[in-house]
Amino acid sequence: MKLARLITTGIVCCSIFLSGCVTTGVGGKGVGVGPGLSSAINKASRLGKTQNDLQDPNRPRLDVIIPVFDPGLPDDGKEYSEEGVWPELRRAEAVRFAYKMKEALEETGAFGAVRVTPDQTASGDLYVLGKIEESNGEDAEIEMQVVDITGERWLYQSVDHEVEPSFHKNVRNNGKDAYDPLFANAARELVEELSFHDAEKLTEIKRISELRFGASFVEEAFVEHISKDGDRFELASFPSDNDPMLIRTKAIRVRDQLYVDGLQDHYRSFSEGMDTSYLVWQEQSLTEIEARSAARKKAAGEAAVGVALVGLAILAVVAGGNSDSVAGKTAAQTAGVVGGIAGISYLTSSFQTSKETAVHKEALEELGQSIDADLAPKIVAYEQKNVELTGSAKEQFAQWRAFLKKIYMEEQTPEVQL
Repeated sequence: MKLARLITTGIVCCSIFLSGCVTTGVGGKGVGVGPGLSSAINKASRLGKTQNDLQDPNRPRLDVIIPVFDPGLPDDGKEYSEEGVWPELRRAEAVRFAYKMKEALEETGAFGAVRVTPDQTASGDLYVLGKIEESNGEDAEIEMQVVDITGERWLYQSVDHEVEPSFHKNVRNNGKDAYDPLFANAARELVEELSFHDAEKLTEIKRISELRFGASFVEEAFVEHISKDGDRFELASFPSDNDPMLIRTKAIRVRDQLYVDGLQDHYRSFSEGMDTSYLVWQEQSLTEIEARSAARKKAAGEAAVGVALVGLAILAVVAGGNSDSVAGKTAAQTAGVVGGIAGISYLTSSFQTSKETAVHKEALEELGQSIDADLAPKIVAYEQKNVELTGSAKEQFAQWRAFLKKIYMEEQTPEVQL
């Protein structure tokens, strides 16, 4: 009887121990039923009204610049593996994410030209500065900062999306990017913010954009029209439409925009070129993450059972030592040996299963390193003049702007009459 009580007590204790290792229930998440709050209803109706308002042809359309995203790489390369970051993949994603954001904003129909650029020095009205915070096939998160040319910040927030495990199992999603909802959500946030700016404000933004572009070539001709306070710019006045300096800079700006428009084909080709590999990576990465999670749970469960059985074995031996009969001692010792062997077996299996997680991690690293993130050099011919641009896209863009300034200065210099 004493042995039975001890074993029963051990089983109860172990069941309590095991219950702490297993999660039960629905997870505590609420279910969205019933009427929504007034703020949510007002937001939905405002967004519907916003779409109509933003289609007004008399409302100025802001041109959007999306510099290639910050890949969000740790400063110390040694931290890449610790944080689960693969630099080759992230650098490729920095380009792809910027282009996906461009497509999402164009879908809204609320903006003018939307252009991806090598950096934020390009000329535009509104700038979407993105940074990749997370991207592992399951969770995608970006930090989005939106600033207009006057220096006013419109948005500064994180936008995230979790890919459902069933996404890749649905045949309707074949060929689709699992992260598309992330960029659609980010675009909706920006469209909503745009609705708070009236036509007069948008007109001022576009005028300051023209003046700042002109000032980048000949500062003294345009700074008198702008008041500057730190990084903020305000419109003090605006030149007449027939002002020769304004006309000249407008012509140069058209050339600049044409060059940047040409870059869009480059970014589109890059994004589409990595489509197949990237979509495979997304699916396999999510599969690997699920497998790793299952392996960890299995390892934890096996370790818990092993500890419990070893505990029972110890209790059995103790019970046998306290038994008054030889049979009781023998049975208890036998149970202790059997229980101990079973417990050790489970613990060994736990360590073996944990090794599988390392294999999964290595598989993810190989997938990340398979993406080619290099940008090809570009050679540009413009009208009767040829200009050779070398280096990275960012370096080529800087050389292009220097070339434009040279053209501007040549046109500004009057011809000498002999």
